[in-house]
Amino acid sequence: MGRPMIVLIQSIDRVGLVAGISAIMAKERLNIVSLREFVDKTDNRFYIRIEAENDSDPVALEAAIRLVLPPEAFVSINPRPEKKIVVMVTREYHCLADILVRNQFNTLGATVQCVIGNHQVLENICQRFAIPFHYISHEQESKAAFEEKVQSVIAGYNPDYIILAKYMRVLSPDFVARYPERIINIHHSFLPAFAGGHPYKQAFERGVKLIGATSHFVTNELDEGPIIAQQVIPVNHSFTTADMVKAGKEIEVSVLAKALRLVFSDRVFVYRNKTVVFE
Repeated sequence: MGRPMIVLIQSIDRVGLVAGISAIMAKERLNIVSLREFVDKTDNRFYIRIEAENDSDPVALEAAIRLVLPPEAFVSINPRPEKKIVVMVTREYHCLADILVRNQFNTLGATVQCVIGNHQVLENICQRFAIPFHYISHEQESKAAFEEKVQSVIAGYNPDYIILAKYMRVLSPDFVARYPERIINIHHSFLPAFAGGHPYKQAFERGVKLIGATSHFVTNELDEGPIIAQQVIPVNHSFTTADMVKAGKEIEVSVLAKALRLVFSDRVFVYRNKTVVFE
């Protein structure tokens, strides 16, 4: 049997939503094999993710489900099973290498269309995996002109998501606005602690006993977008800044991989600056 039918719904909450949705799916002879739902009482928001077996016309099913939902509900049925992504990088290889290996062995849940780098350092590893690499220097022109070239490359691939795999430049509001909830970043800190460009140095100077990493959607507020996944590991007084950087790279790879798995399998809902994640 192929991929189950997946139904994603987000709406204002009200009594009877689960019962109404379930009744429609039963009428369509869809066997529910997984159902995860959550109500955020603070915002009065309802979230549900359903996996079901058997076939049904997605258009007709969505129309029927909308009849039992509040107006302006978000409904998605059978989102694209294999996402397309563009990866943006600077100089660090560890997150990119993990993505390329997973892509090579079809365990990423997405297909890497290309890699865009503002330095040429990582072109060789992309060539080894037969992934197109686009070098676009940010040093010879304005930020607006640079980002326009990047957007032109991205448009040629029409990706579902853009992954910042240690891409160490701040994107402009205009750039971010073109891809709402579609840019995913890995930040080398357990946010909101130590935002910005040198978190391990800050962590060392503060004498912390835990360091971590955060993967989040990118917004106009630096390192403050909706968080997808986080993880921490212990450190102690014997760790130098270099030790923290080395340990941090391993956790960055792990956290980004987890975040991408969750997003690519349609388990992440975004509302305002928070996420609901059905792991």
